[in-house]
Amino acid sequence: MKNRVMRANIMLLCSALIWGTTFVAQRVGMEHMGPLTFNGIRFALGAMALLPFLFFLKRRRAKTPVPRAYLVQGGAAMGLVLFSGAWLQQFGLCFTTAGKAGFITGLYVVFVPVVGIFLHHRYGLGTWAGAVLAIAGMYLLSVTEALSMSQGDLLVLLSALFWGIHVLLIDHWGKGLDTVDAVTLSAVQFALCSAISLTAALLFETMTWAAVRNGALPILYSGFMSVGVGYTFQVVAQRDAKPAPAAIILSLEAVFAVLAGWIVLDETLTARAMLGCTLMLVGMIWSQARP
Repeated sequence: MKNRVMRANIMLLCSALIWGTTFVAQRVGMEHMGPLTFNGIRFALGAMALLPFLFFLKRRRAKTPVPRAYLVQGGAAMGLVLFSGAWLQQFGLCFTTAGKAGFITGLYVVFVPVVGIFLHHRYGLGTWAGAVLAIAGMYLLSVTEALSMSQGDLLVLLSALFWGIHVLLIDHWGKGLDTVDAVTLSAVQFALCSAISLTAALLFETMTWAAVRNGALPILYSGFMSVGVGYTFQVVAQRDAKPAPAAIILSLEAVFAVLAGWIVLDETLTARAMLGCTLMLVGMIWSQARP
């Protein structure tokens, strides 16, 4: 059991690293195409990346699969929330930096207990103390002296709410699944997210092959690594990982996002913003480590 938990934690750390660096790819991708187009293509690539893996796993399967209807229903619920979070985040990245987006996205660990209240989940004082610290940090990071918040930061904050809901849905639908069913669940949600994104892109954005070619590298990284590998690692790992350590590990995504933005895009943060990031990270970790 300890080996399974350790493997799950390593997979979650890989997910955090991949997602943190993907903020840079998402930011660069917005230079060539709209957010719906970018998400539609990258989630399609993510779904396709899982097909050979699924074919290999099914041939070695020993456990009886869960009913197909269960996977369709779970994948549909997760896919709708995934689309909402991904679109808001991607649109927000048009107006904010990769590092700030990474830290604000990390607030989903605060939204998990907030949403959990409506599901009759109970949380202790430590969870709420951490949430207060994280919110104070977000204020320093994103709210100006004129008490205003940029459009990009607000959109990413809204996306964090959907990421929190997404974590709860994964916990609900993914528990007890074997690896084949967990990966299938991922493929279903990716395919639905891609279908909704591409349909909306055809209606509201201009899609050209030239734009796709110019943004090929960030799309490929976001599709195969962030979607195909990162999200699947999360679904598979959460079967064995304990919720609190898992959330702490995944919150490191914010740190990786700031480092990647600094190294690749030469992004910088003011002293006030750095203090805000520190408070957010401490709050996110505290809310999970001392619930």
